[in-house]
Amino acid sequence: MSNLIVAHTRLQLVEQFRVPIGILASSMFPAISMLAFVVPFAGGDPAAATAATGALMFFGAMSSAVIGLSASVSQDREQPWDPYTRTLPAGPFPRLAGRMLSTVVLMLLSVVPVLVVAALLTEAVITPVRLLLGLAALVGGGVPFMLIGLFLGLTLPSKAALAVAQIVFFPVAIVGGLILPPQILPDIVEAVSPYVPSRGAAELIWAAISGVRPDGIALVMLGVWTVIAAAAATWAYRRDEGRRFA
Repeated sequence: MSNLIVAHTRLQLVEQFRVPIGILASSMFPAISMLAFVVPFAGGDPAAATAATGALMFFGAMSSAVIGLSASVSQDREQPWDPYTRTLPAGPFPRLAGRMLSTVVLMLLSVVPVLVVAALLTEAVITPVRLLLGLAALVGGGVPFMLIGLFLGLTLPSKAALAVAQIVFFPVAIVGGLILPPQILPDIVEAVSPYVPSRGAAELIWAAISGVRPDGIALVMLGVWTVIAAAAATWAYRRDEGRRFA
């Protein structure tokens, strides 16, 4: 089973690197945001620069999880190879695990430009241990977004999946405080912010890289969203399986 997971992961990564524009988009936009907003306004403040770096790291990772995964899943469903792989006796687990692991790799790659900008042009500070903890928090916080990406990819055609993923992605990122700090958001947005999963993921990352105390409500809601997204993705897979292979 482990060999099958590795094979599916490798296949997904090869397909992604053959057309790398999606990887570049998810990694360069957060880096450009760092250059435009963080470096000139908060680059000299170690605490603010570190927090902004963590938030924009997750912004890129979230893009890979939601937009990238939904697009690739929906496109694969339209290819003849996908129905064939579903007839194989290994079951869905190696394919889904391989897809999730390849997305984790892309999420981690997306943070590299942000880290480079932060290291060279800001006063952000972090130890190697906290950086590793932050990357682990990024992967953990990205789980519900990978599941959301699977759900969208399994329920929508490719053109619709990409559009809906973008519609979901940007408001959730903004409300979660990934682009602007939660403290300067309008009061109504700040009140809603702890209840969106992006805020919980950001709190997890900030706690890992800076040692600040995370918002308890945001972390609980991150867990709730993970359960909801897992149930939705499971339902979507079974629905797609029933419609196409019953």
